[in-house]
Amino acid sequence: MKSEPFPYKTFLNVLHKPLEVVDVGKLADECKDKWYNQTLCQVNDSVVRLGVVEGEYHWHEHKELDEFFYVVDGRFLIDLEDRVVDLGPRQGFVVPKGVRHRTRAPERTVILMVERADIIPTGD
Repeated sequence: MKSEPFPYKTFLNVLHKPLEVVDVGKLADECKDKWYNQTLCQVNDSVVRLGVVEGEYHWHEHKELDEFFYVVDGRFLIDLEDRVVDLGPRQGFVVPKGVRHRTRAPERTVILMVERADIIPTGD
């Protein structure tokens, strides 16, 4: 029996231009998805993305780009090949390029991600 793919919702359009207020709380409160990723704004060559997550993402890596995760609310786990990084609110972590990882959230969690604009969120 084939299992259904996880319903990741990823939106790469830039939601806000410079000089616009970004209301992360309102966006997160309105989100009803289990795994949601929305690009909020662009800063130089990078983007800031909002993630509202619950459950597990798949193992992947970004061969040429670092990825920064910052927890706004909830609990966020980053599985690395040799350890698990456990983040709570107001904590962040950089996954360096080339490092295989998987992210998980045992409960509904709100995160911000900073990564280069051309990163493929699902991994290379």
